[in-house]
Amino acid sequence: MTILVTGATGFVGAAVARALAARGHGLRLLARPGSDRRNLKDLTAEIAEGSLDDPQSLKRSVKGCSALFHVAADYRLWVPDPSAMMRTNIDGTLALLEAGANEGLSRMVYTSSVAVLGLHADGGPASEDTPSTLTDMIGPYKQSKFLAEKAVRQAVAEKKWPVVIVNPSTPIGPGDVKPTPTGRMIVEAALGRMPAYVDTGLNVVHVDDVAEGHLLAFDKGVIGERYILGGENMALKDILSEVARLMGRKPPGISLPHSAVMPIAFFSELWAKAFGGEPMATLDGVRMARKKMFFSSAKAERDLGYRARPAAQAINDAVAWFKANGYLG
Repeated sequence: MTILVTGATGFVGAAVARALAARGHGLRLLARPGSDRRNLKDLTAEIAEGSLDDPQSLKRSVKGCSALFHVAADYRLWVPDPSAMMRTNIDGTLALLEAGANEGLSRMVYTSSVAVLGLHADGGPASEDTPSTLTDMIGPYKQSKFLAEKAVRQAVAEKKWPVVIVNPSTPIGPGDVKPTPTGRMIVEAALGRMPAYVDTGLNVVHVDDVAEGHLLAFDKGVIGERYILGGENMALKDILSEVARLMGRKPPGISLPHSAVMPIAFFSELWAKAFGGEPMATLDGVRMARKKMFFSSAKAERDLGYRARPAAQAINDAVAWFKANGYLG
């Protein structure tokens, strides 16, 4: 069985590809020409060059495959051109899954995100059924993923595409080469550059557990259903304190109100627009932090047999990988 994986040059996609390889599956990996392929160096796989912006390359990539894991996405909390993110995450997703359906692929797993789900005002963990609307989505990333998943679910209902949806929470761990926004936070905290925090929280999960959840969804998931692949709900203060402990540093001791961080994010974005690169903080990130992003994986645990290791182990593995790969000096 040859399985196509998109996003394998990235963080979660590489973990999914490694998990599939460990099972003995043949792999075809979609990769953009000139992309950073460090995450592919230990994988035996066929490389199909193409991108989500090139529909013809997607049609070629699915030829001869029996299944598909679509993990690739443009995941940034700030972009100078939101329309490009929309095209990649929405149009690219639909073009790829349509190509897979037309090719007769037996099963496709689509990596959505907990970003599309509603949140509870009291900070209680949200589930797959917690309602949300487009107006709840802060920023182009969340908006693009919300609209993409909505379109996928509609195609499953109307066109019978054989798609199972997974919604990872906040993965951390080895292989975050870019790094992701969450990985950047871990790196900055490890370097002692985050002495303060805001009152928010995240659901932290080891990237390898997310990868295993993808395979469980492939094996046991119900077509059209979605499954949260999460771990442990943690306050941001506790996440940063655990990173500090691992690095032998003092934990952050300053709690900032969200209103105090907004000007920092505003000027960070102005600097990024003027000089390039990504801002240290983003307005959308601060707005999202006003609610605790806590989730429950009970459905995946019950229906798929999904399990996640303690968040402390995920944080430890992330810090160790960043240290071993030169991100921490």
